[in-house]
Amino acid sequence: MTHSRSEPDTSLTQPEQGLPVVRPLPVEITALDAFRALRALPHVVYFDSAMPHEQLGRYSFVVADPFQWLTAPADGSDALGMLEAEWQKYLTATVEGLPPFQGGAAGLLGYELCHSLERLPRPEYDEFQVPALAMGLYDVVAAFDHQTGQGWLISQGFPETEPARRRQRALERCEEFYQLILSPPESTDAPVSETIRAAELAPQFDVGEGLTSDFSREAYLTAVAQAVEYIHAGDIFQVNLSQRLLLPASSSSADLYERLRERNAATFAGYCDLGEFQIVSASPERFLRVAGDHVETRPIKGTRPRTSRPEADLFAGDELSQSAKDRAENVMIVDLLRNDLSRVCQPDSVRVTQLCGLESYAYVQHLVSAVEGNLQPGKTSIDLLRASFPGGSITGAPKVRAMEIIAELEPTARGAYCGSLAYIGFDGAMDSNLLIRTITAGGGWWQVPAGGGIVADSDPRREYEETWHKAHGMLRARD
Repeated sequence: MTHSRSEPDTSLTQPEQGLPVVRPLPVEITALDAFRALRALPHVVYFDSAMPHEQLGRYSFVVADPFQWLTAPADGSDALGMLEAEWQKYLTATVEGLPPFQGGAAGLLGYELCHSLERLPRPEYDEFQVPALAMGLYDVVAAFDHQTGQGWLISQGFPETEPARRRQRALERCEEFYQLILSPPESTDAPVSETIRAAELAPQFDVGEGLTSDFSREAYLTAVAQAVEYIHAGDIFQVNLSQRLLLPASSSSADLYERLRERNAATFAGYCDLGEFQIVSASPERFLRVAGDHVETRPIKGTRPRTSRPEADLFAGDELSQSAKDRAENVMIVDLLRNDLSRVCQPDSVRVTQLCGLESYAYVQHLVSAVEGNLQPGKTSIDLLRASFPGGSITGAPKVRAMEIIAELEPTARGAYCGSLAYIGFDGAMDSNLLIRTITAGGGWWQVPAGGGIVADSDPRREYEETWHKAHGMLRARD
């Protein structure tokens, strides 16, 4: 599905003299300190490398109080076009030597954004109606480099564009945020939102541990068997199928996030306050990164649970690395992503730089690949999203048919789950995760979805157990 639109002016202006305003933070101030200090402001977003890694987890960012907040419902309208029209008003070049996000759009790209990109059926229930897109335009960023231990406030002065007024606003906003971070308010607790009446929820099944699910165990096994039948019939090669666990909220979502990052650290973790909803994520998976014209995506396919015994862990890792089923599943998604990237990348630039590498996290081990490319001249991060969203590793292959089957077999809308927490800088840089290992708080409930990829030889019982392995780390954070 394509949309007629005028081509954006993506030429970057050089920063005005003295802009942006950059102020170093004291070395003892961490990204978590900044989040705690700013979390009471509207629409705080925390891009949190909670498991630091030299390449994958070097930077963290905190933004709050955007000068513009954009939302779009899951109604099939061109949400990315709306975002693009506002974002391109403020394009400016990057200041070298600072972390890569220096102001821009940040927030949620929900799974249901897919309806603005393809003509797809709707799931039977969408009780929560999480927006398809909810992103702010942020003029101030608290940016942290975990490798050097340094942090900065970077203030752009937008939405002012006249140089003198822009610089004055940048100075004032920088000072405001600096004082908040150094002298945070005594209490930043947010109330737990009101509970949706049980009658308004989709049918729920008691699955133990104080949880309900939109599937009974038997219904999930049946759905997996149906997915396998579609594969044998030649409709698809694989499909991602998930169940949505649900439990009443028992604390503020910001406190929930702090517990989650402590107990289930991840390289692409994050928190996003949409107002009515909050996104709490311990994602290990990068979706799309853009730096200059360079593009990278890192799909995860293949999972084994961790154990407390090192020898058993090594055995499980070796078994996963040698599993023909898991490697085939990963390679199919790599091929899908190569095709997606080729729609907007230069011919012959798309390449696989890692295939089925083994990576370990707190509760699971994964097979992770990496696909890279270079954008065609004139193409932007938003063009890349149009070509690639949602991620192939959380839909299946072929993607459109897999999404049709997801809508048929999963009873409830995914909302934030399997969407993306993303930033798109005013310089065109982008980084984004895939919202797996993610809790959506809102309406007095915590949604805890978990799923996995179904292929021709999937065992329904093992697939059901895998969803619980993935949910375990999130459920440990509830108290």
